[in-house]
Amino acid sequence: MRFKRNPLFWVAAIISLVLDHLSKFWVVQNFDLTVPPQTQPLLPGIFHFTYVVNTGAAFSLFSNGGASWLRWLSLGVSVGLMILAWFGPRINRWEQAGYGLILGGALGNGIDRFILGHVVDFIDFRIIRFPVFNLADVFINAGIICLLIATFHGAPPPRNRDDSDSISEYLVFEEGEA
Repeated sequence: MRFKRNPLFWVAAIISLVLDHLSKFWVVQNFDLTVPPQTQPLLPGIFHFTYVVNTGAAFSLFSNGGASWLRWLSLGVSVGLMILAWFGPRINRWEQAGYGLILGGALGNGIDRFILGHVVDFIDFRIIRFPVFNLADVFINAGIICLLIATFHGAPPPRNRDDSDSISEYLVFEEGEA
C-alpha cells in the first residue's frame, strides 16, 4: 500500500486537518460573529480568542474581493503534495512532517474557502499586534520550519568513489615505497 512509503506525512496531514477543523468548529459554536469581534481574553492584553472571518489570504491580503483564486491554490497545493507523497520517492522524516503539516493546513483553510467562502480565524496575540489566525496557519508555518530543518540537517553527501580510490591508491603507493 502506498501509505507505507511516507507514513509520517499522512499522520501529520490527518492530525493537523482534524485539529484545525475541531478548533474552528468549537469557535463557531461558542462565539458570535459580531462587529466588533467577540473576544475571550485568556491572558488579557496578551492572548485572546477572537472570532473573525478572513476572505483573503494570510494577514487578510486580497480580502477586498478577487481572492476566489485562493480556494484553487489550496486545492492545487493539496493535490500536488498528495501526489508527491503517494507517487514520489520515500522522503526523510523532517520532510514528511513538513509536507504533511502544510497539507493539513492547506486542506483546512481550503475546505473553509470552498464551503464557507471564508476562513475562520481566532488566535489573537495582542502583545505583538499580530493579525488573527488559526491552527491551519500554525501548521503551515510549522511545516515550513520542518522543511528548513530538513534542508540544513540533511543526510551527509555520499562519498565520491573517485576520491576514495585516489586516496587508497596514494596510501598503497606510499606503503610500497617504504
